[in-house]
Amino acid sequence: MTLTVDLFWSFRSPYSYLATSRIVALRDEYDLDVTVRPVYPIAVRNPDFFKDINPLWVSYLLRDVVRVAEMNGLPFSWPNPDPVVMDMQTRTIPKEQPYIHRVTRLGVEAARQGRGLEFLDEVSRMLWADAVKDWHQGDHLAGAAQRAGLDFAAMEAALAAGEEGYESEIADNQAALEKAGHWGVPTLVFDGEPFFGQDRIDMCVWRMKQKGLARRAA
Repeated sequence: MTLTVDLFWSFRSPYSYLATSRIVALRDEYDLDVTVRPVYPIAVRNPDFFKDINPLWVSYLLRDVVRVAEMNGLPFSWPNPDPVVMDMQTRTIPKEQPYIHRVTRLGVEAARQGRGLEFLDEVSRMLWADAVKDWHQGDHLAGAAQRAGLDFAAMEAALAAGEEGYESEIADNQAALEKAGHWGVPTLVFDGEPFFGQDRIDMCVWRMKQKGLARRAA
């Protein structure tokens, strides 16, 4: 019996990147469908988040993501440009965000075409592992889409024809994440139960095995 798990994921989340290769491996090893549900980063959903949080949180995150990557043998660097424009000194988020809306909508379109996890994997590697400068320009995103098995020109045309629909779906994903019991990413939701963080993947697998998760036939 094929099981289904929802993946709530953000293009600005380093922990989302750090989780993705393991989720791809999980999907490939087990009889499991992963429903990709992109959301906007917390900085976009709540622009005051970084102003209100303890300032130690940011420095801890920057230390932690590097060691998590090192522990798992993954390359890591902060994207250039950052998918979310942010003044790191004042921790303020300007209203104008030229990158995150487009790439998140592309993630939604990839999910609609059944290649969401592949697209997330390719784009996150480009952003966080390969340190591709100006990843939003030229043919970088097109290349990621092609590697994920997608037609980038068709994706762009779909976005141009239906911006409102993508925003509605992203909002629905964010509401579903909160309804499941969390607000952060990456979060796996199985059978209504949330598993937040790249360090809860094994726990989610444990729960799914209780419900019959089996390895794919050779």
